[in-house]
Parts: sequence; C-alpha cells; structure tokens
Amino acid sequence: MTTVRRAGILTGGGDCPGLNAVIRAVTKTLIFEQGLEVMGIADGFVGLIENRIRLLTPDAVSNILTRGGTVLGTSNKATPRHYPAGKDDAGNTIFQDVTDRVLQHIAEHRIEVLVIVGGDGTMSSAVHLIRHGVHLIGVPKTIDNDLMHTEITFGFQTAVETATEAIDRLHTTAASHHRVMLVETMGRNAGWLALNAGIAGGADVILIPEIPYRLDVIAAFCQQRVAQGKSSTIIVVSEGARPAGGSQTVDQIVSDSFEQIRLGGVSRMLARQIGHATGIEVRDTILGHVQRGGTPCAFDRVLATKLGHAATQLIAAARWDRMVAVQQGKITDVAIEDVADQERQVPLDCQEIQAARGVGTCFGDYPSAVV
Repeated sequence: MTTVRRAGILTGGGDCPGLNAVIRAVTKTLIFEQGLEVMGIADGFVGLIENRIRLLTPDAVSNILTRGGTVLGTSNKATPRHYPAGKDDAGNTIFQDVTDRVLQHIAEHRIEVLVIVGGDGTMSSAVHLIRHGVHLIGVPKTIDNDLMHTEITFGFQTAVETATEAIDRLHTTAASHHRVMLVETMGRNAGWLALNAGIAGGADVILIPEIPYRLDVIAAFCQQRVAQGKSSTIIVVSEGARPAGGSQTVDQIVSDSFEQIRLGGVSRMLARQIGHATGIEVRDTILGHVQRGGTPCAFDRVLATKLGHAATQLIAAARWDRMVAVQQGKITDVAIEDVADQERQVPLDCQEIQAARGVGTCFGDYPSAVV
C-alpha cells in the first residue's frame, strides 16, 4: 500500500460533461477511504505553471455531480514544455519550456501523485512529467471518444445525446421545407460522435473522417430520395470529414495554443456544393460547443464516478503512471505512455457502420443499395 499523504488533481484540454463527477469521486474517496489531502489545480497545466493550487475539502466538491464543465477550470493552450510567454517582434507567439517551474510548484505543495483528467493531448503532456519523475494517474475524458486502449470515455454519451436531440429537431424543419439539412458534429479525426448520433437520429447520410466521401455520390443520393418522394434528407457530418483525394476543412489556426489547428466548417462548404450540384435547397447547422456543455447524462455520471474511484485504487496500490480504462465492458488500467500521441479511429468493419449500411445509410463512398 502507498504511503502517499497528498495528491493533486487537474482537468486538462477541452471541457466535457462528467468532469465534476470525477473530481468529486477522486477527492471524496481519497479523503474518506485513504485519509489523503487533495489539492485542486486550476485551469489544467496552466495552474501548475502559474502556481494556482488550493486545498480541496469534501464540502468543496459536494453538489457538483450534476454540473457540466469543471469547477477547477481547464485550458488547452499550455503545457509544461509549451507555455506561451509572449510574442516576438513579428507578432509570433514565443513558447517556453517551463517544466522546472512546474516541478518546483509540485514540490512546494508536497504533491506526491497527480491525477490528470483529459484526452490524448493531456496524456501526451503527462508523459513528459512522468519522465521527470512525477507520479501520475490518468482518467480518460473526451466527447470525441478517441483515446486508445479504452472502449469509451466519459462525456461521449452525453455529447451523443445532445447531438441526437438536435438531429431530431432538424428532421421536422427539414421535412416542412423539403430541404437537405447538414448537421456538423465535433470529433476531430475520429468519427465516433457523428456515427453514433447519426444512427440514433436516423440520418440518411453520415460522413466521418475514416471514410473519405465523394460529392457525386452524396448528390445522387439526395436526388434519388427526391425522385422517390422523400420529403427531406438529413446529413450528419463530422468536422474532420474530407473528400476523397482532398483535405480536411480548417476553421482557424490558434497560434498561442499547442493544439493550433481547429477543424470546422465542412458542413457549410458541403451545403453550397450539394445545392449547386442538385438544385435542392440546403441548410447547414454547426452544433459546436453545445456538445460540450450542459448536465452529464446518467450514464456519464456513473462512468465518471467509477473511473474516478478506480484512479484512487491505483494510488492506494502505488501503481503509478497508469490510466484507468474500459475494456470489454470492465474497468481496467493501461500505461499512460501507451495512450499518448495516438487516436482511436472508427474501424471500417465495426458493427455500427455495418448496421447503418444495412438500413440504407449512405457514407458517401459508394451509392447505397437502399434509400
């Protein structure tokens, strides 16, 4: 058993539903079961860099289970080895390695193990601290569901529910105006969110990064539906979707972030192209950050609590540098280094794609046999 007396916890990267459930589970379990002190670190790695660290109590994490976001705050603009420290004469962001400062603050607050809650970017940054002797425990978070070696991440199911509700609402307005409606989801380079929300929302076309699409296939599919008397067509498109032989659509470059490329806007481009190719009225809706916000669903509250508790058990057993994960439906753990710098994409032979194709869903790669 470990002799640790003080732990820290931070939430890194983009926010998502369920973060507060993890903070609550980790903090209360470590205090009640193991008698540890728990330090909350503000705004992800930024809090470690800028020494914004405070003691957490059971009262501080009470009544936060149902809240979205994170009471600790988060950031995806800085890591210990990539901290924006100003601009040069040309206006370019200057980045510094401030690892020594981070290690100093960890020592100053007597933090013996750090629980990091985040996605692939956060886990990749964690490896850097592991190599500098910091004991870490990871908890997988992302609405994109793209972390390696875990079947699901908390926050994903709530995002699917949010996107599905939006698709449900768009069905009625699309039918009323006899339109093609595109719904753009988040997901970066993985199509899990678009795929699951598309299936749940009865989308006619689902476009994901793993399957490059052809405009002529999508246009012909929409025209075929009109010829068969269908009142509308719903297309769910992941922000990372790209045409065959083409590239992804970049919304913006954030120069002061270590994740500078932000995808988005593919639905707007496709709306113009489909309208021009078919003569059908087309509209697009980009769901954006509504997918990250709001109250976590019951599934994510339970999963986040289980993952948070599992993280505390790794601390109790002094099993450092591991990330809790879900494999074959059960909680387990894997080496953080095995997760870093990787993305779990949708396998082309997965059951979700097979089931969707079976009911006639078009993925834009070849004509569907059923409309």
